[in-house]
Amino acid sequence: MGAEPVRPDDESRPDARVPWLADRWRSVCRVFRRETLGKDAVAGVVVGVESVPDGLAIGLLAGVNPVAGIYAFLFGMAGAALFTSSTFMAVQATSAMALIVSDSDIANSPDPDRALFTLAMLTGAIMIVAGVLAGGRLLRFVPTAVMVGFVTAVGINIVLGQLPNLTGYTGRGPNRLVRAFDTLLNVTSFDLPTLVVGLVTIGLIVVLTRTRLRALGLVVAIAAASALAALFTYAFGWDVLTVDDVAEVPTGLPAPVLPSLGDVPELLLPAFSLAFVGLVQGAAVAGSVPNADGKPADPSRNFIGQGVGSIVAGVFRGMPVGGSMSASALIVAAGARTRLALFIAAAVMALVILLASGVVAMVAMPALAGLLTVVGIQAIKPVRILSVAKTGALQTTVMAVTFGLTLIIPLQFAVLLGVGLAIILFVAQQSNRLRVRQLEIHSEGRMREVDPVPVVPPHEVVVLQPYGNLAYATAPVFDEQLPKVEATSRGSVVIFRLRGVDELGLSLVAVLERYLHDLEQHGSTLWLVVAGARIRNQLAAGGLLDRLGPDRVYESSEWIGEAVHRAHRDALDWVQARP
Repeated sequence: MGAEPVRPDDESRPDARVPWLADRWRSVCRVFRRETLGKDAVAGVVVGVESVPDGLAIGLLAGVNPVAGIYAFLFGMAGAALFTSSTFMAVQATSAMALIVSDSDIANSPDPDRALFTLAMLTGAIMIVAGVLAGGRLLRFVPTAVMVGFVTAVGINIVLGQLPNLTGYTGRGPNRLVRAFDTLLNVTSFDLPTLVVGLVTIGLIVVLTRTRLRALGLVVAIAAASALAALFTYAFGWDVLTVDDVAEVPTGLPAPVLPSLGDVPELLLPAFSLAFVGLVQGAAVAGSVPNADGKPADPSRNFIGQGVGSIVAGVFRGMPVGGSMSASALIVAAGARTRLALFIAAAVMALVILLASGVVAMVAMPALAGLLTVVGIQAIKPVRILSVAKTGALQTTVMAVTFGLTLIIPLQFAVLLGVGLAIILFVAQQSNRLRVRQLEIHSEGRMREVDPVPVVPPHEVVVLQPYGNLAYATAPVFDEQLPKVEATSRGSVVIFRLRGVDELGLSLVAVLERYLHDLEQHGSTLWLVVAGARIRNQLAAGGLLDRLGPDRVYESSEWIGEAVHRAHRDALDWVQARP
C-alpha cells in the first residue's frame, strides 16, 4: 500500500507536534484560502482608504505635520500586526494620544519633527517593557469612573481644539477651554467659507455614514467638502486652507530616521502618558473585538505588539500609536477573516501616498476639522456617564475631578493624576471594605457571626474575625471597629481569628499591640489564631509574637474551625482560673 499524501492540516506532520508551529501553519493555511483572501482584501481596502483622511485629521489634531498621522497609521498598523495577540487589533494614532502629543510642547524643540519621531519610539519602548513585565495586571487598578471622565473630556477637547480650523478664527488663552470662550465671543471674526466647508463636512458625515457607504462615507464627505473648498478658492477667490498650505505632502514613502537622544529626558513624561493611554485603549479593543478562533487575547503580547508598532511608526517619521477601537471595529465590520487585512490596509495607504499625493494635498483643513468634530462628539457617551453617576457619590466625584483636570491642564499631567486618583480610590475602597465580626461558639460546636460587643465584658471570651484587606490604610478602620477596653473589662480573653488573611501590615500589628497593652492594663489578654508562615513572620517583625509567647498563638490547620475551638476552650479555662 502506498503512503497517503500529507494534507496541510494533517496532525501527523512533524511540525504539528510543536503546538505554536502547528498554530502558525494552520494560520498561514487559513490566510491563503481563496474565500479568506477575498474578504481580507475587501476589508483592507475599506480600512486603508478610510484611514487616509483619518490619519491626516489625527496629525492635524496633534498640531504636527498632518502627513505624520498617515505615516503613523501605515507603519504602526503593519508593525504591530506581526506581534499582537488580538487578530483584528488595528494599531493607529488615536485622538486621545494626539491630544497628549499636542500638549507635549514638542513644537519648541530644536528639531520638532525629530522630537516627534523620538517620542513615538520612546513610547513604544515603554509599551514593550510593560508587556515583558506583564503590566496588563496593573490596568485593573484603573476604575471605570476615571476612564469615563477622561474619555468624555478628551471628546470635548477634540471639539474645542478644532474650532480654529472650523471657523477660521484662532482664540486666545492659556488652554482650550479659555480659547473656546474667546472664539464664541468673536463670532463676527469667523471666516464664512471656512465655516461653510466645515459644517457641510459634518452634515455629510452624519448622513452618509448611515447609508450603505458606512465608513467610506467619511471619504466621500471629505472629498465633497474639499471640492467645495476648491470651488470657493478658484471660482470666487475665497481662500480656504488645504493640507498643502500647512505641510508639504511627499510623493514617496519616508526614509528611516534615528531618535534624538538629547530630547529623551524632556519626552519621558508624555511618553509614559502616551503609553498608558495607548495600553488602556488596546485593552479595551482586546475585550470588545474577540479573536475569530475564540481564544482569549494575551494582554502582554498586545502590549509588545503596540510597542513595536509605535517604534516602527517613529522610525518612519510617524506619531506614537496604540490600539484603535474605531479602526478595529471597522475592519471586523468590513468582513476581515485574518490579520492579513491589516497589511492590505497598510499597502492601500502606501499606494495612496505614492500615486495620489496631489489629491491628498488638496484636502481642505476645515473638512478634516469637521471630521474630528464628529469624532469628538461620538466619544461623549451619556449612557456611560449616567451609569457611573448611579453608582454613588464617590464614583461620581472621581469622574468629575478627572473630567475637570483633563479639560484645564495638559493631558500628560491629567493622565498621570488620573492614575494616582485611581490608586487612591482603590486603597480607599479596600479600607472601607474591612469588617470585624464576633464569633459566638456554642457547646455543640456550632459558630454564629454577630456584631461585635461595644465593650469587652468582664470574665468572658470574645472571638473576633476580621474580613477584608488588612493593609496599612485599613488600620484606623480596624481600630474603630474593635470593642472598647474599659475599667470593667477585667479577666477576659479577646481572640483574633486571622484565618483567610495573607497580608498583615505593620500598622495593623501596631494596633494589635496597643490593644494588647490596654487589655493587660485591666488584667485581660489577647490571643491569636493565625494561618501560614507569612502572617507569623509579619507578626514577628512587629514584635507581637515575642510579647504573646507561644502559648497564646494558635496555628490553623486544614480542618476549618479546629484551631479556634481549641483556643476558645483554653481561653475559657484561663478565665475560670482567674479570681
